[in-house]
Amino acid sequence: MTWAAETKLPAMSLAVVGADHANRDGSDRRFEILLCKPGEAVELRPEPRNRHDSRAVAVFSARGVQIGYLTAERCGRIGGLIAAAIEIQAVFQKQTPFGAWIRVAFNGEAPTVALEEPEGNAVHELRSSFDHDTGFFPDPVWDDE
Repeated sequence: MTWAAETKLPAMSLAVVGADHANRDGSDRRFEILLCKPGEAVELRPEPRNRHDSRAVAVFSARGVQIGYLTAERCGRIGGLIAAAIEIQAVFQKQTPFGAWIRVAFNGEAPTVALEEPEGNAVHELRSSFDHDTGFFPDPVWDDE
């Protein structure tokens, strides 16, 4: 038995990013996210052959449509747990500007959907990546006297 199987791992919320990218089959990730309901099952699929990141973990809706990827910071840990045959259950939590939040629980526990927004550095980091203020201000126009 592995350490992770013996240890009670806490349930957690995970960000799903990459919603603006198209799927290979032409399906639209954002549209699929709009169809997802809180508490609906999602599937986590490691992609060891992903050319951008061999640790990538794709997230698929209950309808089998990819809605994005777990963030790079979480892929190694979650992918490692999947490789260690730790049972992971995941459900859709909510849509966001960057994609979605999902909720995961481990070792046979069922995830519950949190009603309030997950907090932490990842939330701030993802929110700040959508700050469109470039800091550009035009020069003032002065009257020629």
